[in-house]
Amino acid sequence: MKKPNSKVPLVRVNDHLWRIPKSYREGMLVDGLIYASDELMNLLREDQAAEQVANVAHLPGIQVASLAMPDIHWGYGFTIGGVAATDPLEGGVISPGGVGYDINCGVRLMRSTLRESDVRPRLTTLVEQLFREIPTGVGKSGRYAFDKSELRQLMRDGVSFLADRELATAEDIEQTEAQGCLDTADPNLVSDRAFERGKDQCGTLGSGNHFLELQVVDEVFDDRAAQVMGLEQGMVCVMIHSGSRGLGYQACDDSLKTLRGVPEKYGIVLPDRQLACAPVESPEGLHYLGAMCAAANYAWCNRQLLMWQAREVFARVFGKSWESLQMNLVYDVAHNIAKFETHNVDGKLKRVWVHRKGATRAFPPHHPEVPASYQEIGQPVLIPGDMGRASWVLVGQPGSMEQTFGTTCHGAGRAMSRTAAVKHAQGRRIDQELAQKGIIARSHSWKGLAEEQPDAYKDVNMVVEVVHQAGLSKKVARMRPIGVIKG
Repeated sequence: MKKPNSKVPLVRVNDHLWRIPKSYREGMLVDGLIYASDELMNLLREDQAAEQVANVAHLPGIQVASLAMPDIHWGYGFTIGGVAATDPLEGGVISPGGVGYDINCGVRLMRSTLRESDVRPRLTTLVEQLFREIPTGVGKSGRYAFDKSELRQLMRDGVSFLADRELATAEDIEQTEAQGCLDTADPNLVSDRAFERGKDQCGTLGSGNHFLELQVVDEVFDDRAAQVMGLEQGMVCVMIHSGSRGLGYQACDDSLKTLRGVPEKYGIVLPDRQLACAPVESPEGLHYLGAMCAAANYAWCNRQLLMWQAREVFARVFGKSWESLQMNLVYDVAHNIAKFETHNVDGKLKRVWVHRKGATRAFPPHHPEVPASYQEIGQPVLIPGDMGRASWVLVGQPGSMEQTFGTTCHGAGRAMSRTAAVKHAQGRRIDQELAQKGIIARSHSWKGLAEEQPDAYKDVNMVVEVVHQAGLSKKVARMRPIGVIKG
């Protein structure tokens, strides 16, 4: 982690909200607001993430506040857990640092009719088979390869491209944020190098904190919402966390190189060059947006193909079709993305670009972008924790629209750097520690599990409690891990 930073003034607003006054530093256009409990704020004081919240408050056209969720930690430019809305009519900018390198990294959850008692006798076999058949790890290619023409179409059309090839259903598309496609995608703005990196990585898990996890619905907190989602206590579900792989990383890297010197061109003064940006309507801004949306569509296809492969493995292990096991998609959410949305800002409806970096959309009941099946309960929100404790399902609440541009947290948030986590794991076998808890974990390396050990993360239960109490999203069910594959 970064060295402690105590100079940022943090003024308590209430039990779950802290303010950085815009008077803290010349050039801040709005306050910073951080959602956190006392315990989480103590962890935050360990690094310089609050400084990054203040930095983001300098962005031209920023609306209301520079926001951070309770899973906040240091990132590139924006903090992980950072949220900022900019108005293009007020000179608002778009910043790749507000989306991140892994464009449209996100989470999807698939339910089933299987109970834990059905899966336990075959758990090791199931995890081993998933690990063998689903490509994991740095740079791994998969069974789905697309030529440049096909890849261009995939990035333009999103998951509907896979539906045409019988690799996605109409229900899969309906239960995916934005129906798995941003129509402003322009694959022609994606570099040849990005195409090359993405040609055989769609349907691969990747490395780092990406995972495929078998989970049991451990406790239900909202019976009605759980029933609408088809979730029941004791049910086995599959959670998938991955993004746009090398293609998205390259698209971000290309854009950051293109944006060097662009802020100066438009007279934009920034406290950190990692916040490189461009006015939304400028040629440079539109170029980034077209490429970013194309990479986002690729990421939705990646998670769809990962889910499809998981369905096939379950069908073979249990000798039943995935349809008869009712392995249906509950929802898919993005948490590294920028989207053009309508929000009420100081009593006026505005169209703004909402940057969400390590933050999840949390639209409330009756919002027009919530799928028809969830109109009465709100958008499902999927919050992965760590592989030793829990993950959560929530639903969006009206408070998110009133406070955070329709946003909530995205996970537990790191409490240790990867280097510190590896040091902390010396002499230990994380896989054996997890096995003692009834969790089967597979990774290609000891280091991979060491970096992602439970101690490396904040307690997701504390993070979720903050957004629940703040009215951003509401608890529906807690999920307990029983099996996990990682890169």
